[in-house]
Amino acid sequence: MTPAALEWLTRFRRYLSSERRLSAHTDKSYARDLAALVKFCDREGIAEWGALDSQHLRRFAAHSHKGGLAPRSIQRRLSAVRSFYAFLLREAATESARSAASQARSAGARQRRSARVTGNPAAEVRAPKAARRLPQTLDADQMARLLQISAPGDRLGARDRALMELLYSSGLRLAELVSLDVASLDLKDGVVQVLGKGRKARIVPVGRFALRALRAWLQERASLARHDENALFVGRNGVRLGARAVQARVALWARRQGLGVHVHPHLFRHSFASHLLESGGELRGVQELLGHADISTTQIYTHLDFQHLARIYDATHPRARRKA
Repeated sequence: MTPAALEWLTRFRRYLSSERRLSAHTDKSYARDLAALVKFCDREGIAEWGALDSQHLRRFAAHSHKGGLAPRSIQRRLSAVRSFYAFLLREAATESARSAASQARSAGARQRRSARVTGNPAAEVRAPKAARRLPQTLDADQMARLLQISAPGDRLGARDRALMELLYSSGLRLAELVSLDVASLDLKDGVVQVLGKGRKARIVPVGRFALRALRAWLQERASLARHDENALFVGRNGVRLGARAVQARVALWARRQGLGVHVHPHLFRHSFASHLLESGGELRGVQELLGHADISTTQIYTHLDFQHLARIYDATHPRARRKA
């Protein structure tokens, strides 16, 4: 593709970080997916964004699938392309309005022509249908066993219990957990302020077991954290704990507690939502607690709730009980 066309990718990433305020992880995913599109365009001899059409993108999706990419990953890749073209269309409309108002012909017009598009070619392109996967969860007994950490005098053990209790108590994402500062936590009111996806803030309650564990950790943190460190959770070196370290510590405690299954931080969030719905929690309330923008994202947990009810039905209904 031409240098001018590639410049629009740079502008798009600046837009994502400054206006959409996406996480670094999402930004990297967009960059990777659009780099694959550029490679495809170069192979197809497409030099400008306006020359790409829906047939090209269908071949792009088919090529990705043939290369072993999973349907969900192809969906994400096409979503990145749709977002990019929505950005190009918005920029084209803005430039057109400016041009009509000023009637100016600047040196930058060449760049505007390079990104001139009339529609979104990815709008009607669909990826292969992905099999619906239900989130894995721990049941209440497994979660209780995992959180029964007894490590007197172990500062890292106190920290690990506090962060795992908080993950389960408040349904936090891993990125939300590691970005927490001490000031994010209000022990008196029993809440924590979280910065979620799109840098949207929400306040979620913290349960009494988590509050107790957090108080114990804060006493240990005072002797571990550097004096200028604001992070709620810190490592041995006294600075903010990273996501990889949390993943490793959670997996370590799952093995120590004899759970026999792979446990990762997001499993606490899945279990949080599933256990709330099993206990009669309202779907809309669970959506707010999780910070989901769309309730359809939360609805997948209702399938887990139905599985729970079905097991109860099979075990207790006179016409459903299986003979031993």
